[in-house]
Amino acid sequence: MESIIARALEYTLKYWLKSFSRDQFKLQGRTGHLYNLDINGDALHASMGLPLALTVTTAKIGKLEIILPKVSNVQVEPIVLQIDRLDLVLEENPDVDTSNTSNNYNMQSPTSSGKGSGYGFADKISDGMTLQFQTVNLLLETRGASCFEGGAAWAPPMASITMRNLLLYTTNENWEVVNLKEARDFSSNKNLIYVFKKLEWESLSIDLLPHPDMFSDAHLVVGGAQRDDDGAKRVFFGGERFLEGISGEAYITVQRTEFNSPLGLEVQLHVTEVVCPALSEPGLRAFLRFLTGLYVCLNRGDVDLKAQQRSVESAGQSLVSLVVDHVFLCIKDPEFQLELLMQSLHFSRASVSDGESSRNLSKVMIGGMFLRDTFSRPPCTLVQPSMETLADSSLHIPKFGENFCPPIYPLGKQQWQLPVGVPLICLHSLQIKPSPLPPSFASQTVIGCQPLMIHLQEESCLRIYSFIADGIVVNPGSIIPDSSVNSFMFTLKELDISVPLDTGKFDNPGGGENHVMQNTFAGVRLHFEKLFFCESPTLNLKLLNLEKDPACLSLWEGQPVDASLKKSTAEVSQLSLLLETTACLTGSPGWSSDSWRCVELKDTCIELAMASSDGNPLTVVPPPGGLVRIGVACQQFISNTSVEQFFFVLDLYGYVGRVSEKVSVVGKNETSKRNKDDTSGGRLIEKVPSDTAVSLALNFLQLRFLESCSLDIHGMPLAQFMGNNLFLKVTHRILGGAMAVSSTLRWESVQVDCVYTEGNIVHNNKTLLDSAGNGSLVTGNGFSPLRAVFWVHNKQKQLSNRKESVIPFLEISTVHVIPFKEQDKECHTLSVSVCISGVRLGGGMNYTETLLHRFGIFGPDGGPSMRLSKGIENLSSGPLSKLLNSSAFIDNDLVDVETLGGVKDDDFLQLGIPDDVDVSIELQDWLFALQGVQEMAEMWWFEKEDLGREMRCWHMTFQSLIVKAKSKPKDAQNVKVISHGMQRYPVELVIVSVEGLQTLKPQVERSTLHAASLENGFKESFEKFGGINLEVRMVISEDNVENKMVNWVVENFKFSVKQPIEAIIAKDEFQHLAFLCESEVDSMGRIAAGILRMLKFEKSLGKDVIDKLANLGIEKIFSPDNPSQDSGVGSIGPSPSTKPITEDQRTTLAFLEEVVSDSQAKCAALVAESSNSEFFQVNLTNIKELKQKLDNMHSLLLQLRGQI
Repeated sequence: MESIIARALEYTLKYWLKSFSRDQFKLQGRTGHLYNLDINGDALHASMGLPLALTVTTAKIGKLEIILPKVSNVQVEPIVLQIDRLDLVLEENPDVDTSNTSNNYNMQSPTSSGKGSGYGFADKISDGMTLQFQTVNLLLETRGASCFEGGAAWAPPMASITMRNLLLYTTNENWEVVNLKEARDFSSNKNLIYVFKKLEWESLSIDLLPHPDMFSDAHLVVGGAQRDDDGAKRVFFGGERFLEGISGEAYITVQRTEFNSPLGLEVQLHVTEVVCPALSEPGLRAFLRFLTGLYVCLNRGDVDLKAQQRSVESAGQSLVSLVVDHVFLCIKDPEFQLELLMQSLHFSRASVSDGESSRNLSKVMIGGMFLRDTFSRPPCTLVQPSMETLADSSLHIPKFGENFCPPIYPLGKQQWQLPVGVPLICLHSLQIKPSPLPPSFASQTVIGCQPLMIHLQEESCLRIYSFIADGIVVNPGSIIPDSSVNSFMFTLKELDISVPLDTGKFDNPGGGENHVMQNTFAGVRLHFEKLFFCESPTLNLKLLNLEKDPACLSLWEGQPVDASLKKSTAEVSQLSLLLETTACLTGSPGWSSDSWRCVELKDTCIELAMASSDGNPLTVVPPPGGLVRIGVACQQFISNTSVEQFFFVLDLYGYVGRVSEKVSVVGKNETSKRNKDDTSGGRLIEKVPSDTAVSLALNFLQLRFLESCSLDIHGMPLAQFMGNNLFLKVTHRILGGAMAVSSTLRWESVQVDCVYTEGNIVHNNKTLLDSAGNGSLVTGNGFSPLRAVFWVHNKQKQLSNRKESVIPFLEISTVHVIPFKEQDKECHTLSVSVCISGVRLGGGMNYTETLLHRFGIFGPDGGPSMRLSKGIENLSSGPLSKLLNSSAFIDNDLVDVETLGGVKDDDFLQLGIPDDVDVSIELQDWLFALQGVQEMAEMWWFEKEDLGREMRCWHMTFQSLIVKAKSKPKDAQNVKVISHGMQRYPVELVIVSVEGLQTLKPQVERSTLHAASLENGFKESFEKFGGINLEVRMVISEDNVENKMVNWVVENFKFSVKQPIEAIIAKDEFQHLAFLCESEVDSMGRIAAGILRMLKFEKSLGKDVIDKLANLGIEKIFSPDNPSQDSGVGSIGPSPSTKPITEDQRTTLAFLEEVVSDSQAKCAALVAESSNSEFFQVNLTNIKELKQKLDNMHSLLLQLRGQI
């Protein structure tokens, strides 16, 4: 019996040890000793289930002590192997295909393995052994993607893993210690052999060691502990202990066939707690580079299973899982400190191999995650789960992850393996090795995320981005070949991003007033719902409608896919931009009622499709000479804007621009420089796609301009802009020796509503239209204070299929053909077609002037307000000015400004104006309403009655106005052609024609108006036929061809009337019309003067010219020296220059002084009590009262202007 046991031990030791002979093995009783043993690397590789890209280069044992049980108990008691030290070295193969031919360490005859010949006595003895290790030293060296990129400074460090007091023993299927016979009973009456083992270790520590190549770099050795250009400590890493004192256990299941051939291996590791109390900044950067190298090593797609001719056959199915209950990582540095806490970290990797290919499924689940910045004051949480729970939360498993492989452990998952609830982050990734040929997918990745909250801080974000830029970003070609086909999907239920802002960091020269406006807001918040992103060549992109584009034949659904195609889509159900007021600072971290919902988008989608020009893998985006299609669609866009919000957003834009510059400095590395060098050089036309189309579709647009200092977004706005069904498409196509740029814009309807601004207006029956306490206007009959001043009357047109289509408000179509060579400049053409239909304009210049004052655009002196002037100054000095400046075609990094990548720039950049220009502008069915102060007051008073505006005011309409401009008047007979061989002017012929021009007076008396149906307050009852028809043809004359001045001559003028014209006007109507015209001319002059002052034309034009323009009038135009003294205007009264001050005006002035004094007192009290929090509610009441006083003062000012 003892000889049988000795032969069984010899059989087992020959399997595990290299070059083992029986002479080395001698038993002394029941004990035997062996020294300095080399382990068979292939056997160890197969038993541990290591990735194919790793090779066991060194495996040595210092001392091996074998303790045998009694001979009578050898079937029930295990043989104990005690090992003092096990040294392992794992290295990643630089080339997997040649790993075994270049490494003679593991070369051994495949016949040395006895596996597969049956499950005999020696195998049972081997499976029942108990192993005890005092120390296990494992050195892991990965190469990753950075071994050839970035030099020694970017090489991933090595990991030295030390484990102490390991114990590996055999159990039954319930992981209980029983005798070996009972442990083997589970495999009885089954066609499979199961071996259950449990591994326990007392202590585990991980040290990160510098890569040996770093010591050979003289620059790194001299640089020592210096910081990099962006302040990061990434230059040199001398080693650091990452983890220490980690205990855990592992549950191992070995599955074999009844002939003892390996079938499956499952390793379940469980660690209760992983704590890293202090990791330095260089240590963190090294750890991230190590994780990157390990990730690349595990997922390399160039592994060929046929080339892996190892001496020991490995299991065809393997599953390695790791569960960590709690993870705590602290990064400590004198300048910052970050803490990462993760709960319920689950990682598993399953592999199924058929001998020719291997399918690998990786799964990562994180139950909870918190990232805190404890260095800032006060400490803040950067990342955390959302406080709100979703009712429809469930764990989604992709199809490729369902039933991936049959279970190896037969009794299902244990309790500690089951996730608690729905994990916060869940990742499933399937990869096939070696990468299959298209159209089969080489990898598929699905990431699902539950609601998250992210708090962005400038310093913390810059640090984290610096870490990510150093170690996590990997070139995709390093993992999977560029010729492979891949898919990626990401879903996020909700995302809340908050950005606290310190207004002291705003570089705004606005002064004290702007500082007060900046203090109104404390930060910005972004809220996303149902965020979805997917990239796959098999996507069905409905928005782009590729099936109707012949150029996109390769992208049609059903066509074979390969790596030359790329399709992606991004969708979000709702996106909200909120400005957080100062009142939110003391509130809850959720969405507060004090947050101003500034912008809201619903059902937004972005689709992208690209294809390379030659069918090669698409590695450069956008593909040079390839095809690109981009589509953007939004169901609804709503914006609420005020003056404070506008200037805050401008300051925010400048702040983001400065932070972006810092981010670009942090993200600079050798990889980005190489990518830039790879794409530089060559002609510009060779770098851009040959066929590009970008489209934008917006179903509903609403812009609301709110009252200044008003945070009530549900209140009545000052103005409101609405638009429906906007579509824009821009295309670029290269046609042999030229390129064509075309664009199409279609907008179905637009409407602009403005609030009535005259305050207390006296109606004819002496009834007042008062301002309510909340700033919105009301009357006794409760009308709405918003009134349409610009809207569209859409008509229907009959199509060929007998269906009706709405005539859009705006249609613009342009085609620009640009040749590449100057000798082909006759092909340089530009065609523009514009059609604007159904426009309705209400109000007047007087009403427009009042709105400009109410909106704060004009100040009391008629010029630009102080707030607007400061805003323009900020725009001109901020980063937005750089965006508006013209940019050069040539990169600043190029040496020669006249070349592009070393090649002379293309001639088409020097072509100048087009040789052939064709412009057509058509206005169809327009109407203008001339409304003065009295008409506007009556409009508000009679709004509850169904009355049309044209019934109460003068208006003008025309059926069509067409302007055509061409570069070559081919049909001009009386004009000579310029014979200089080149075109001097882009336009040489202009035709202006008007049809159906007519002016209509009020139709009936205001006291006898009857009900009528109306649209937007305007009844469409005027006569659409008749009117005046005009046509003017103008061409450029050749008389002064040498002169640079353009001389236009009228070639033809036509005047026609299709129907008789009747003009009847009474004296009072004429006087009222004259008063309206005078008021409109005065307002027009003041508006023009204000615009000129805003554009700072006072020096060029002179202050006197602008002052005269501001005091413009009809009397001054016709008789400036003798103003009209005619008092027979009836209700109009004398001219403003001759009106005496009446008693009503004196009363108004006295009341105005009282209101101003009261407002000043309220302001003084508010400033004095603002520092005390006990007076918050009192201050809020004072603010409301102050706002009401200011509104009344504004109304009185407007009333005084009308009286004077």
